[in-house]
Amino acid sequence: MPEPSPLPTPSPAIAGMVAYQVPRHPAPMDLLLDGIGGLPAPPDLFERLRGADPDALVRSYPDARSLQAALARRHGLPADRVLVTAGGDDALDRACRAYLAPGRSIVLPVPTFEMIARYARWAGAAIHEVAWPGGEWPIEAVLAAVRPDTSVVAVVSPNNPTGQVITAAALRRLSAALPGVLLLVDLAYIEFADEDLTAVVAELPNAVAFRTLSKAWGLAGLRVGYAVGPMAAIGALRVAGNPYSVSGPSLFLAEARVTDDADASEAYIAQVRADRDELTEGLRGLGLDAQRSQANFVFARTPRAAWVVEGMAGLGIGVRGWPGHATLADAIRVNVPGAPGERERVRHAFRAVLAPEALLFDADGVLVEVSRSYREAIIATARTFGVVVTAEEIAAAKAAGDANNDWVLTRSLLRAHGVEASLASVTEVFERLYQGEGATPGLKLTERARVDRAMLERLQARYRIAMVTGRPRRDADELIEREGWQGLFEVTVVMGEAASKPDPAPVNLALARLGVRHAWMLGDTVDDVRAARAAGVVPIGIHAPPAEGDSAEALVATTTLLLRAGAARVLSSPTSLESLLP
Repeated sequence: MPEPSPLPTPSPAIAGMVAYQVPRHPAPMDLLLDGIGGLPAPPDLFERLRGADPDALVRSYPDARSLQAALARRHGLPADRVLVTAGGDDALDRACRAYLAPGRSIVLPVPTFEMIARYARWAGAAIHEVAWPGGEWPIEAVLAAVRPDTSVVAVVSPNNPTGQVITAAALRRLSAALPGVLLLVDLAYIEFADEDLTAVVAELPNAVAFRTLSKAWGLAGLRVGYAVGPMAAIGALRVAGNPYSVSGPSLFLAEARVTDDADASEAYIAQVRADRDELTEGLRGLGLDAQRSQANFVFARTPRAAWVVEGMAGLGIGVRGWPGHATLADAIRVNVPGAPGERERVRHAFRAVLAPEALLFDADGVLVEVSRSYREAIIATARTFGVVVTAEEIAAAKAAGDANNDWVLTRSLLRAHGVEASLASVTEVFERLYQGEGATPGLKLTERARVDRAMLERLQARYRIAMVTGRPRRDADELIEREGWQGLFEVTVVMGEAASKPDPAPVNLALARLGVRHAWMLGDTVDDVRAARAAGVVPIGIHAPPAEGDSAEALVATTTLLLRAGAARVLSSPTSLESLLP
């Protein structure tokens, strides 16, 4: 019998839940537009701490009254109508604890910020969802969903993830229609909207506004938010949370930001609004159903949402997706990039992912199977020098990267076994084995195509196609002739014409010769993937044909390796490409 657990069963309020996290592709990403950040912090932000009293900021328990007063002045309200919290999330959680309980319910238009439903469930409340996919706020459906046990109605405006809003008139009507019900009005992105509803909420007797310094102010890491509402509601929120929820340094820096950097924030907001509309039109031009957003992000739907997330990750850009979600599986959300260079990079990436002009192919392992030619030539060359090199060693070297030249790789493997040989001597032996000598056929004749001419012709009818290979010109031309691919590859970039992959030079050269900017590249090694990414080309990983005895675990390991190197997706065969193309 199994031993009893040393822990009690967790609360039913969290049964079946997993911790909140943004799902992310394993590719390296340096531009995260999936977490809805904000204005970049000024370089001297932390320098402002130098003149502060460390006893007041660190040794003593924090006091939020000064920041609350500063925020109250911004909104023209008494300080006792403002409560500073550990991010807007903390304020929302407090509101649910204060006004929800078993036997009570919340009406929640969806899709929306998913933590509100969690907070409600933690409080033991029932949740009544109302569909709000876009357009006007669904006031009639919300009013119809209100029941005698309803104590809270959630209003998220601009809504996360859609960017849609409620009007002031609808908000006033909702308040008047629901006395005795708290309107939980989440305004996390209101700075970017056409109308700031904070003053409207402050006029209503049964509404609380929830604000944050994470978005427009760029202080997400400090975790500072606040609530604005009637004194009685603010008092209830104060009771429902921890007494010292925001650290002293966070309070100090937030107050400095709010009082000293308002002009910078306003300029940033104006730029986001302009760039947001441009991004929306750009996505529409690529066939996505992009709604007009009033937040600092754009929401769009497309049957290719999963590929968009993967493709953008392949170019180092994080875009939000909802894989497997009942109503959002076809949706993406992308934050408006903050800097001019980022904006151009995002425009380029979306076009490359959704509208490639060209397809670039590595040869070895992609167009042809080479385990019995190039790979065997490495093993046989090493044997000539008295060294036994295994297929596993070759695979490990390829996985480590910077191993595109098989002559150089062979010499490195010999050196790893304590044998020094000149590159010229290694090359001479390798070429004799690969090319053949006299009546002895070369290993090159063991190569077999992984794609046929018919497939390449179909691709050529829609895209420009090129070969980007580490083979010498003679070998590349012979391969094309041997497989009957003449006239299909408009450009062939070979060894010696540019630096070897993972340097992006050969990929850039192929783009230049084709006269295109937006492309995909298929490769079976981390060098192929890294070269493509560095050139702004979407990298597609291809499994080399499995060798005899390869396990399922080995294939998974290869997939993981290529994805972590930056491949957008890994295909089992190049013949799978056609189903992925737009």
